[in-house]
Amino acid sequence: MRTADFDYFLPEELIAQSPVEPRDHSRMLVVHRDSGEVEHKHFYDVTSYLKKGDALVINETKVIPARLLGEKEDTHVPVEVLLLKRINTTDWEALVRPGRRLKPGTICSFGDGLLRCEIIDNVPEIGGRIVRFMYEGVFEELLDRLGEMPLPPYIHEKLQDRTRYQTVYAKNEGSAAAPTAGLHFTPELLKQVEDMGVTIVPVTLHVGLGTFRPVQVEDVDSHVMHSEYYEVTQQAADTLNAIRQKGGRIVCVGTTSVRTLETVATEDGVIHPGKGDTQIFIYPGKQIKAVDALITNFHLPQSTLLMLVSALMGREKALSVYAEAVKERYRFFSFGDAMFIE
Repeated sequence: MRTADFDYFLPEELIAQSPVEPRDHSRMLVVHRDSGEVEHKHFYDVTSYLKKGDALVINETKVIPARLLGEKEDTHVPVEVLLLKRINTTDWEALVRPGRRLKPGTICSFGDGLLRCEIIDNVPEIGGRIVRFMYEGVFEELLDRLGEMPLPPYIHEKLQDRTRYQTVYAKNEGSAAAPTAGLHFTPELLKQVEDMGVTIVPVTLHVGLGTFRPVQVEDVDSHVMHSEYYEVTQQAADTLNAIRQKGGRIVCVGTTSVRTLETVATEDGVIHPGKGDTQIFIYPGKQIKAVDALITNFHLPQSTLLMLVSALMGREKALSVYAEAVKERYRFFSFGDAMFIE
């Protein structure tokens, strides 16, 4: 299967530059896999497609202000360090610019020296670096003060309110990007969902490099995912297995929740507790074992996220739905509209 098989035409003006207000007033394209029927709704209609006894799986990861703008300490050349994954208390995997000037041994300074880092090593597989931070005080407080939200490169407008790139249930810090399907939920809508007898089950997957990098190989089978940290508690696993045994559906909010559950599910669809790093790559031909329905956004052409959606409903159907969304002028990507696939 070729990466080019997951391409589609998207007019640039359909790439959403800012979020809809209120959050749940974005549009929602509903896809019924059994009948092939498609409906055009708004996100606040999601309660019409959830049922009593279902589980709604949310990713509680929280985006950190991972984009640091500073300078090389010796030459004062402007630099950018984008934090991807914490290794220990001082060291991170990161993307850096300008890469050719930031070789091991280079010192970078942020906030007039309040925070400094040394480039420790190259990470060739991601085109990044290992960076080691030097500071006084609490790192998280310095990062909150000096860092910016790491918006994807296709968003050109400055975000006025940081909280709009967080889900309302964000809790566990560690992501370099938001699990964007969850951005549509409000506290009021979540309460509505719970009141109708749907169980909300939290998991965690810290979103990393995969969000920023397109598939760069021609053959899909050759693509290697960057690892991301996940966690599924015993309570979450027990709850989800019990719901499925009673005939309820597992409805995932976002592809990150799907990847988390599929990492810990066995072939029989049973979900097990676990935590660690996952490189799971789901694309057509790979069986989805533990997920019955998906709430998601519209993803980049030739991306692993579009491939995951295609694994759930078939490549041709997915591309047909995307063509419909373009025709109906839906808003695409992180701040765009939603899709409910059941």
